[in-house]
Amino acid sequence: MATQYARIPPMRLPILALLLAPLTLPAQTLQAKLQSIAAAHHGDVALYAENLSTHEAVALAPDTVVQTASTIKLAILYEALEQIRAGRLHYDDKITLAPGDAVSGSGMLLFFDAPLNLTFKDVLSMMIIVSDNTAANLAMDHVGIANVDARMAKLGLKDTYLYKKVSKPVDPGAVMPDDQKRYGLGKTTARQMAQLMTKIVTCDLADPALPTDAAICAPALKMLHVQFYRAAIPRYLDPLPGATGDSIANKTGSLDAVRNDVAAVSTKNGLVIISAFTFNNQDHTWGHDQEGEATIAKLAQAIISAWSPNGLAPWPKSPDSGKPK
Repeated sequence: MATQYARIPPMRLPILALLLAPLTLPAQTLQAKLQSIAAAHHGDVALYAENLSTHEAVALAPDTVVQTASTIKLAILYEALEQIRAGRLHYDDKITLAPGDAVSGSGMLLFFDAPLNLTFKDVLSMMIIVSDNTAANLAMDHVGIANVDARMAKLGLKDTYLYKKVSKPVDPGAVMPDDQKRYGLGKTTARQMAQLMTKIVTCDLADPALPTDAAICAPALKMLHVQFYRAAIPRYLDPLPGATGDSIANKTGSLDAVRNDVAAVSTKNGLVIISAFTFNNQDHTWGHDQEGEATIAKLAQAIISAWSPNGLAPWPKSPDSGKPK
C-alpha cells in the first residue's frame, strides 16, 4: 500500500516559510541593507567584506575595476615588507628628502625643509598614517614601481596595479598601460584590495613562514592602527563597546569624485575585512560630511552590527588568516 503523507494546507505554507526564514534571514537582511545604502548614494559603490573566522562574506560589485587613489599605498607597503624580509631593504635604510622631491596633496613632508635625512620606516609611516604623497614617492623609488606590480601579479591580483609616482610626470622611456589615464595613480577591485589587506594584517608573506615575520610586520600594523583619517570606516565603529586604539587598521584614498577605505576590524566575533570604494561621486567637497565617506561609514556600521552586535575587541595577538591549515 502506498505510504500516506500529510498534505500541508496552502494557507499554512507562509507560516512554515516564516518558521524556516531565520536560517537565512540575517545574511539576506544585511545584503538588503547594504544595497539600500548604496542605492541612496549619489555615485557608484563597490564593496567586499569578509569575516576571516566565520568566512561570512558580503559584496557589491566586488570585481569592478576602480581607481585606488591612495589605497594603492598598501601595495607599496606589502612590497616593502617582502623586500625587508628578503634582506634587500631594511627599516633603518637612510633616505634623503631632496629639494624638489616634495609634491602637493596629503602629508607633511611638503612643509619640511630639504635636504632632510629620513629612515625607510619614517617614510613608510608618513605614507600610511597621513597618506603623505611625497613619502609615497620616496618609498616607490626605494622599492621600485615595477617590483610592486610584479608582486601584485605574483599574488594573483591581476587588476591591482601601480602606474606612477604621485604628481610627477611619467619617467622618460616608461611605457604606460593604455588604461593609465582612466585610473590615474593605480587601479584595483574591492575584492583584491581586501585580499591584500588580509595579507598585511595577518602577516601572510612569502612561503615558508619565518620566525622573524612577526617582527617585520609589527611596525606596518602599527602604522595602520594609528591611521589619521577616520571619517569613513572608523567613523561609527570607534565609539562601539570594546573598541580600543588597536581595534581598527585602515588605509584611505581620496580624489574629488572618489572616496575609498580598506580596513581590518577586530570584533567580538573575529577579524573582519572591509574594502569599500565610492566613485563617480557627485559630492566633490572635502569636509567631514562628504557623502562618499558617510556612505562607507554606513556600510561599515551595517556590517559590524550584523556580524558582531556586541561590538569590537582589542587586536588579536595572532590573527588568523582564515586559510586552510
